[in-house]
Amino acid sequence: MAIVLLVIGEIFAGLAALVHVYIWMLESVLWNRESTRRTFGVRSAEDGDTLRGMAYNQGFYNLFLALGAFAGLGLSWTADFRSAGIAVMLFACLCMVLAAVVLLTSNRLLTRAALVQGGFPTIAVVATVVGLLVS
Repeated sequence: MAIVLLVIGEIFAGLAALVHVYIWMLESVLWNRESTRRTFGVRSAEDGDTLRGMAYNQGFYNLFLALGAFAGLGLSWTADFRSAGIAVMLFACLCMVLAAVVLLTSNRLLTRAALVQGGFPTIAVVATVVGLLVS
């Protein structure tokens, strides 16, 4: 049972990382597209230009969280660094979850965005912690 939970945690950490890579793409690479701005509720190209630097920076925060989760996963698949990998993966996923909580508490209208940002990493954290506790 423990190994199943740990694998579920790893799968959802990988999905969380992929979501955060996608968010990075939107915020840092595709920001100038009208469809991207609409996704973030930015009403005009002028407002998009004003927010571009902040979005670019925020996008890289999301990329770094994704890279942390990927690094943790990679390390967790090695015998010598399994514990360290799980710790890095959990840290990255917990940061994602807490960022989603901050987003949600800052504006209830962003509930959907908070669920997208925090859903997969929450499942990863819960499955991994329970898996560790029952092993």
